[in-house]
Amino acid sequence: MPFPVIAPIRTARLLIRPIVASDLADLMAVNGDPHTTRYLPYAHWQSLDDAAAWLKRMDALAAAGTAQQYVLERASDTKVVGTMLLFKFDEGSARVELGYVLGHSHWRQGLMREAIQAMCVHTFAAGVRRIEAEVNPLNEASCALLSQIGFVYEGTLRRRWVTKGVAHDTRVFGLLADDDVTPTLPA
Repeated sequence: MPFPVIAPIRTARLLIRPIVASDLADLMAVNGDPHTTRYLPYAHWQSLDDAAAWLKRMDALAAAGTAQQYVLERASDTKVVGTMLLFKFDEGSARVELGYVLGHSHWRQGLMREAIQAMCVHTFAAGVRRIEAEVNPLNEASCALLSQIGFVYEGTLRRRWVTKGVAHDTRVFGLLADDDVTPTLPA
């Protein structure tokens, strides 16, 4: 099975679609904010040059067939407010990892929950049997979100990520296509 191609997904408030270069200006507000990226394993963007270099890396991963970068576009005004990445695709195991970030000004509105649920439904429909996510334990909101959606906490990998020069543990979460708790699209 090749990397699962996920067509653009419409939810009640979002369009989840592959990234294009014109999204980088909106994404500066997301990835350029040190508060938003504090738990992520990369430094916040300082400039559009950083954004362009990041997009080049994402395009290379997509070309290699191991990842696909998506954006979360608000349906109300087409503003890009976050990203979602399917990566580390393992064809033999039909497994993929999920990463995501949402701009700080959009937190606690249920947008990421809506996006993750929709992406999981479509990813499983594309033939993936397992979705994994690794989260810094200090990011309590993200750990709680994954648990609420139905991801199972499977353990902690000690000092797994080096973020901003500091080694951090990561919590590993997994969701199976045949888990009792299947994500559903929001109403």
